[in-house]
Amino acid sequence: MKKIGSYTARGIVTEDETDAGKPQKIPLFDGSFKTAYRVREFYIWGADLSTVSNNDVAGKLSKNAIGSTASESFFRADDDNQIAWAGGEGHQDTFKMSSSIIDPDNLIVEDLYVYAATQGTTSVPINYMIIMDKYSITDWQGALSMARDRAQE
Repeated sequence: MKKIGSYTARGIVTEDETDAGKPQKIPLFDGSFKTAYRVREFYIWGADLSTVSNNDVAGKLSKNAIGSTASESFFRADDDNQIAWAGGEGHQDTFKMSSSIIDPDNLIVEDLYVYAATQGTTSVPINYMIIMDKYSITDWQGALSMARDRAQE
């Protein structure tokens, strides 16, 4: 694998959206099996700290749109499509950046999906930022990664 660039994705998602089966989609697939991304950093934090007194948040990244939602077991290390997990807290008086766990072997050929959960109101907007490296890979590595991803669906 040869690193050929970096990419940052950021946005907002709510628990209501991910519970409804509509996680935030980060389109990465460029039509080639010879490029892939690896998540290097993943951050998540509450978007509106001024109106919510308790805004503890959690998020995860998955390589498919059918990952478990907040109403099920949210963090699933046994789901090979889940590749990163994060949690953070924010209160009106304090703000603490999230901590995350990222699978060091993650490799994304197609798209990435952001799921969110909160301890408080499920409609609270939750920020995310994902920093990735883009790699040139062999076509068999890309095909193998996609086949492995599909086997988990």
